[in-house]
Order: sequence, then C-alpha cells, then structure tokens
Amino acid sequence: MTPAQSLISEELREQLEADYRHLHAHPELSMQEHQTAAYVEARLTELGVEHFRCGGTGVVGVIRNGEGPTVAYRADTDGLPIAEDTGLDWSSQATGTLPDGTQTPVMHGCGHDTHVAVALALTRALAERREAWAGTVVMVFQPGEEIAAGAEAMVADGLWDRAPRPEAVYGQHVMPHLTGTIGLPVGTAMAMGDSWQVTLHGRQAHGSQPHNSIDPIVLGSHVVTRLQSVVSRSVDPRDMAVVTVGTFHAGTKENIIPQTAVLGLNVRTFKEHVRDTVLSGIRRTVEGEVLASGAPEARIEELNRFPACVNDPEESERVLEVLRAELGEDQVKVIKPVSGSEDVGVLATAIGVPLVYWFNGGHPQEVLDSDQPVPGNHSPHFAPVPQPTLDTGLRAALAVLLSRVGV
Repeated sequence: MTPAQSLISEELREQLEADYRHLHAHPELSMQEHQTAAYVEARLTELGVEHFRCGGTGVVGVIRNGEGPTVAYRADTDGLPIAEDTGLDWSSQATGTLPDGTQTPVMHGCGHDTHVAVALALTRALAERREAWAGTVVMVFQPGEEIAAGAEAMVADGLWDRAPRPEAVYGQHVMPHLTGTIGLPVGTAMAMGDSWQVTLHGRQAHGSQPHNSIDPIVLGSHVVTRLQSVVSRSVDPRDMAVVTVGTFHAGTKENIIPQTAVLGLNVRTFKEHVRDTVLSGIRRTVEGEVLASGAPEARIEELNRFPACVNDPEESERVLEVLRAELGEDQVKVIKPVSGSEDVGVLATAIGVPLVYWFNGGHPQEVLDSDQPVPGNHSPHFAPVPQPTLDTGLRAALAVLLSRVGV
C-alpha cells in the first residue's frame, strides 16, 4: 500500500462519490457558483479547516500542519450552459441565467464536479491524517474557469496576500481517456484561447424587398465561409490553430431581413505569433466582407482570453515519477499538448512558481472502443464513470502533495 492509499478509507471513498453525485446534479454557471461555494465552505467548516471567500464565488481552504513546505492544489467549480443527456440517475435538472438574461439548462459537461469532489476528499484526508505530513496545503476552489475569469479574479482579490504563498501549484482535469490512467504534457500543456463576439450591422427590410436591405445574414454567411481559410491559408501547416464559429444569431421572422447578425467565435493556438496571425486574419476578413456588402462597420468584442497553460518541465518530470510510483508505470504517460484552454496557470505565474497540471481519464475501455463517437468535454453526453476515475484522481493528487509535504 502506498502512502496515498493509506490515507483513503472506505468511508472517505463513499463521501467522495456522494459529493460527486451531489455536485453533478447541482451545477452553476461561471461566476455564479453560489451554492457550490456554500457546499465547499460547509465541508471545510466540518473539517475545522480555515477558509475564506476570494474572487466572488471562489473559496480558499488553508490546511496548516506545522513547519514544512507550502503547496497549492486547485479545482475549478463552474458548469456549462448545456442540456444534459447522459441518462445518469444523478443527472442535472438545473437551469441558469446567461449574462444576456437568457435562461439555459446547466450541466457539469466538463468534469468540474469530479474536480471539486476529489479536492474535498483530498482536504479531508489531509485534515484527518495530520501525522502523515507536515507543512501547509492551500486548497483553491476556483470559479469561472470556462470564461477565463476566475483565476484572474482570485489573484486580483488578493489570493496570495491572504493565503500562504506556495512553492508550486498543482491540479488535474478529467478527460475522455481511459479511466485509471494519467496523461501529463511536459512544457506546453494547453492552448491559448480567444473568444470574440462579432456584431454585423445591416439594413432591415421586408423579405419581398431585398433590394432595400443590407442583409446581415448573407454577410454573416460570407464571413463564416471566408473564416475557414484563415488557418488553411495563413498558418504554417506545422503549427496548430483552430477557428470555430460556435454561434450565429439573426432574425425573428422568415419574411423580415434583420438589422443585425451576431457571431460567436473561438480560437485556439499554441504560439503567440500564430495567435496574432489568426486574430488579425479574422479581423481583416470581417472588415473586408463588411466593405464588400456596403454595410456599416462591424463591432468586434473580446469575450475572454486564455493564456497558454505551461507545465514546468523540471517539476513535471518529478511529478511523472511520483505518479508512476503511485499508479504504475503503464498507467502514466507523457502526452502531447491539449488543444483546450485553461486559466489555472494564472495562479502560478502571478507569483512566479511552477505549475504542473495533468489529465485523468474518465471513460472505460468499452466506451473508447465503441463504434459511436466518444463523448468528450462540453458534450451533453459526457459522463465519466465514477470509479476508478475518482479514486485515481484522489490517489494522484495525494501522492503529488505528499511528495512535497509527506513525512
């Protein structure tokens, strides 16, 4: 039995699964995680762990246990505006309100419920078994990851002035990989992300009189089509870039040419010069199509901007050895960077300490081998199996922290 396993009782495992099911059934939108924060606070209070609110709906727990190193572990808490379709007995029926006032179903479609549940179990294990370690562990329950707002908000709210400054920041994310396994990129771990909202202005007219209009739907269609060549004709094929038009909203009735059309764009890149090339290409495309249509100037707004998530190479190599010792050589692999984005790096770069962020598989082999598409993060069908996913996440987190603060 490893030191991490010795801290995991059957009662702890049962509580871990109960927390996961509760959190999955009660997701909340980004920066609106009020019930989730209260749930976390109640757990920390039960354990006698010092804690405080930070960044609005963020919660920080500080587990002090005498002299020794200080480390931090982060779990993100927000859900997504998705209607769940998993068939789970603990499926979400929750709804929320988007910033524009729209009501939407809400789901933990990215696995943040597993992250919080594991972090609560990690907190309990450390709080109840203080003889196994010495030092300080800062537990960061961070809101607003999905919109790249939470980490910045916590830092701006004095996170590292109010909590002990750690020597390193750790965290993990459940992914559609084989459950029981861990993947860890050394160096660049996740892509930079940029989200824009583009409002195209036209001239409204009756559908039978198109000559009196400037049709923003036609304009928007040309923009969407033209954007497909930004990557293929502007970016070196050896570099990764993704441009996605995720939303296109226009009109209220089939016989009215509307006044406006609104596009939601998302960009992922790994290199700053590629990011600059793609974003300037998008702006140039929008402006060119607007000019060609004789339309008024478009409005381009930045919704959010994710920094690159970069694992410290030296610390990553050390963590790999720790994880392999805990879970087995074949269960822990070095993987390529992931094209998704994360703001966890902000917590580490704000104070200049190493970050290591790894990925915990959540699907059984039969799901991965199925003829059907594998449900990934942000899918209404994303449903990691509770075990061994939760147990693996807890063992991995405990092993890494104990490698720093264990006695």
